[in-house]
Amino acid sequence: MTPVPRDTPRPVSDYLDRHRWPIDEWRLSERFFSADDLGRTETLFALGNGYLGLRGNVEEGRESHSHGTFVNGFHETWKINHAEEAFGFARVGQTIVNAPDAKVIRLYVDDEPLLLPVADLIEYERTLDLRTGVLCREIVWRTPAGKRVRIKAQRMVSFTQRHLAVMTFEVTLLDAAAPITLSSQILNRQDGEDEYHVRSAAMGEGADPRKAERFGRRVLLPQLQHADEETGRVMLGYKAAESGMTLGVGADHSIETVDPVQRQMQVDDDMAKVVYQIDAQPGHTVRLTKVASYHTSRGVPARELLDRCRRTLDRVEAEGLRRQFDDQKAWLADYWAKADVTIGGQPALQQAMRWNLFQVAQASARAEGAGIPAKGVTGSGYGGHYFWDTEIYVLPFLTYVYPQLARSALRFRYNMLPAARRRARDLSNRGALFPWRTINGEEASAYYAAGTAQYHIDADISYALSRYVDATGDTDFLMREAVDILVETARLWTDLGFWRSEGRGSFHIHGVTGPDEYTTVVNDNLFTNVMARFNLRRAARAVRELERAWPQAYGRMVARLHLDSDEVEEWERAAEAMAIPYDEHLGIHPQDSHFLEREVWDLAHTPADKRPLLLHYHPLVIYRFQVLKQADVVLALYLQGDQFTTEQKRSDFEYYDPITTGDSTLSAVVQALIAAEVGYSDMAVRYFTEALYVDLADLHGNASDGVHVASTGGVWGTLANGFGGFRDYNGEFSIDPRLPVSWDELVYRLTIKKSRIRVRVTADAVELTVEEGPGAKFSVRGKIVHVTAAEPVVVPLADQGPVLAGTPGPGPLEGVRRADGSIITATVPHP
Repeated sequence: MTPVPRDTPRPVSDYLDRHRWPIDEWRLSERFFSADDLGRTETLFALGNGYLGLRGNVEEGRESHSHGTFVNGFHETWKINHAEEAFGFARVGQTIVNAPDAKVIRLYVDDEPLLLPVADLIEYERTLDLRTGVLCREIVWRTPAGKRVRIKAQRMVSFTQRHLAVMTFEVTLLDAAAPITLSSQILNRQDGEDEYHVRSAAMGEGADPRKAERFGRRVLLPQLQHADEETGRVMLGYKAAESGMTLGVGADHSIETVDPVQRQMQVDDDMAKVVYQIDAQPGHTVRLTKVASYHTSRGVPARELLDRCRRTLDRVEAEGLRRQFDDQKAWLADYWAKADVTIGGQPALQQAMRWNLFQVAQASARAEGAGIPAKGVTGSGYGGHYFWDTEIYVLPFLTYVYPQLARSALRFRYNMLPAARRRARDLSNRGALFPWRTINGEEASAYYAAGTAQYHIDADISYALSRYVDATGDTDFLMREAVDILVETARLWTDLGFWRSEGRGSFHIHGVTGPDEYTTVVNDNLFTNVMARFNLRRAARAVRELERAWPQAYGRMVARLHLDSDEVEEWERAAEAMAIPYDEHLGIHPQDSHFLEREVWDLAHTPADKRPLLLHYHPLVIYRFQVLKQADVVLALYLQGDQFTTEQKRSDFEYYDPITTGDSTLSAVVQALIAAEVGYSDMAVRYFTEALYVDLADLHGNASDGVHVASTGGVWGTLANGFGGFRDYNGEFSIDPRLPVSWDELVYRLTIKKSRIRVRVTADAVELTVEEGPGAKFSVRGKIVHVTAAEPVVVPLADQGPVLAGTPGPGPLEGVRRADGSIITATVPHP
């Protein structure tokens, strides 16, 4: 897709063809089939619950970009072969495994298969209903013999039953009798169609680091198979060759028809098949119901997992299918009561926003003991790994909307602490260093410059758990587990950094990489230092809070962590003396101590076919320039906004925005948020809209690899924190909105200490209403208000804050001076 010029707003109507994708605020519908973008549509119509994910492949199972059934955390391991070895390099890679596919239901009429790319489709519609969580496809097919056949297929992955997927497939002959065959399969693809990957790379690790290579060997080793001729139940069990993880999958079948039917069953190592042959008459509907269950383990024998599948299937059979759909609808009704955001007068944005928030639920709802992968369970992109994305972009949403899910994700990080301690020792540091990318807790990034060097992940995790504790008041989590993370990460910062003794002394952190992966292994990266300062302060605050308020918990923590009181004082000194780069001449915060010495990359004259830069230029070329993959300093302005003045935020944004490529999907939401805060309203809306349609319109050309979950979580942040103006600094909650002129209103909800508050922003006022719980305290445009269950509070807004021109400037491409006064000339390197 050709990038839109950065200073040209793009109408919302241009993102999707509305003849194919109609606007419906609660549904995503496709009105005609196209084989040109199967990868994208398989992602857009994927279903998941955080544990189990089914890509949106059609049931017939042939027309596909990439078949995909994924279980969160179910992975294979492999040895990382470095071209040149060095001490401390990551040794064992981990890659999510494409599980056996239970979606397959193949249809034959008069022995002719339904093949969508060549089928004569009289009618076609596929719809994902965001209120029921059900994917439905309805078509009318004219067979090669001229017979019209109506097909209705439904699919659901349950939010209430973690291990369950339900599929129905209905066939009705409309005008003539014909023999019908339905072949329902569980298919383990080991024949070149598989999606097993041997590497998910960071920048510098392959032709496209967002994708992955394939294994050249068998991954899933068959353990046992079973078919029950009486009930129609089939089961398969496997073990991953190297990781030793095990998987069991089973499916029940039932058929409803008044016409004669015969059934055959077959199982082997890589397929379980139930085939129904029906002598169908016109007007009679044949309905096949398929209920599938998946269970996985780090080592429990596959036989035990099949027993678990049996219990799941037996329970569903006893409860009935109707209950499963009713429970799903009820779960989503509760979710939307907490999570929904209303954008007044913008139905297209409303539709896209709800699709994005639905994806967060699909990635996190039943993760339970696992992390939240960068692609959720919708695709194999990034190898199924967990990154910092979760803590910075997804957990804020969960914290203020569904806090129990945030707690689950944070406890997953806590359970990684032993491995993080080992990793810190590998890098000659005290404390703990969490892996940059991982599934099992061990570092899996083979490219340390844009991987392990991103030490800021320690502070990101500490930041997320701090916001969770402040928003929920969950002191039990703080005392028993969160404080351990805070202490061990603070220890790492004081050991990693060093003191320089000019004047009163300053504390520096060298040899790290910030969020911007186009600038690596630098000294005093501003984002890292600002976040490390927060981490140090928060750790000291937590320890002193425990000592004062919960002395017994404090004593247990001191004994558990062997904490010395001098350490806490050291954290506080380092935090107060942290080096924060600032250039007096330009009036901005340099991204790192030498950033302004580099030449500026001329993005304005970089051809569209040379983007993203990481696919067309060697890393060493990119590293020599002032050019950003994603917001770095600008992200710090948001996360630590109380540490910067409004003038500093505006100056930094104006400097960095013109040299930020947006090659990362993590960037647009942050740029939108700060653009709104500093007054660039039109630009904020444009970035927000780009973030909304990252996957829906495949703006980065890789939606086929799965949903960009961090971006979907960041969409909520842009609405609530950007246009809605919500901030939380150390447990103090404030609202200072920036409503776009074209929006009638913005309504979002915040869950704070067991109270759910509805926030409605209009051009004239902010209205706060308690929907559940006793209430909360806010600062609204500097005015302290207490909102209680008794009545709403309305705070008039004198204005919406400054509104500036759509494009910041002059920006660095107008000519930037080095510290010595010389001019840096902007150029475009030759690829």
